[in-house]
Amino acid sequence: MESYSIPDSLLEIEQQQCKLLANLTFNENVRYIYNPLDYAKETHEFYIRTYCNGPKIILFLGMNPGPFGMAQNGVPFGDSAFVNNWLKIKGNVSKPHEEHPKRKIEGLNCSRSEVSGSRFWSFMEDVCGRPEIFFRNCYVHNYCPFSMMTESAKNITPADLKAQEKKVLLQICDEALYKVIMLLQVKIIVGIGKFAQERAMKVIEAYNITDNIAVVNIMHPSPINPAANKGWRDIVYAELQKSGILKYMV
Repeated sequence: MESYSIPDSLLEIEQQQCKLLANLTFNENVRYIYNPLDYAKETHEFYIRTYCNGPKIILFLGMNPGPFGMAQNGVPFGDSAFVNNWLKIKGNVSKPHEEHPKRKIEGLNCSRSEVSGSRFWSFMEDVCGRPEIFFRNCYVHNYCPFSMMTESAKNITPADLKAQEKKVLLQICDEALYKVIMLLQVKIIVGIGKFAQERAMKVIEAYNITDNIAVVNIMHPSPINPAANKGWRDIVYAELQKSGILKYMV
C-alpha cells in the first residue's frame, strides 16, 4: 500500500470500527457513550494526516479515550496543553449526542489537564524534542475509540464491561487493531498498560503474526496507578531503553 493512502485507509478502518461499536447494546450502568472520532472529527483527522502518512515501526497502544484527553479533542492521551502547543493540532470540535453535565466537551479549549496525557507527551517532548522526530518511526493509537461513563460520570473502560458485551467489543476492536498493524507495517507494539499489551498479544496470536511483530509493555502513566506517581518518567525511560525502542525515537 502506498504511503499517500495511509491516512485515508486508517480513517476508513476507524469509521468501520465505530459503526460496528455503535450497534452494540450495553448494560444500564453504561449511561453515556462519547465517540470523539465523530464530534472531534476535524482534530482527529488533523492528527492522522499530520503524523501518520507513512509506515511506522512502532505502535504505542492505549486503551480508550480519557475524559480530559482524547474525549476532548480526538488525540490519544490528548492533554490540551500538549495537543495545542507541541502537536499543534487544529480544528473545530462539536458535542457528543448526549453530554454529561459533569463531562462537558470543550475541545481544544479544555482547561483541565489529563495527567496521563501530560506525562506521556511531556516524556516524548523531552526524549524527541520535536513531534516530527517521534512520529518518524512511531505512532500513538487507542484500541477502543469510545469513552464510556456511568450516570455519576465515573469512567468505564473496556476492561470494566460485563463478560458478554466485553467479548463482542473486543472482537470488533481486535479486528480493527489487526488492520491498523498491517496497514502501518508495524514491527513493535508498545502496550501502554497491561490491558493494551494483552490485546496486542491476543491479536498477533489470533492472526498468526507473532514471528513478525514483538509486543512490549510500558507502565501506564495514569495517576490511579501508585507506581506511576513515583517517577513514571524514569521507569519508562529504562523500559524503552531495555527493549531497544529508544533508538527509534531519537
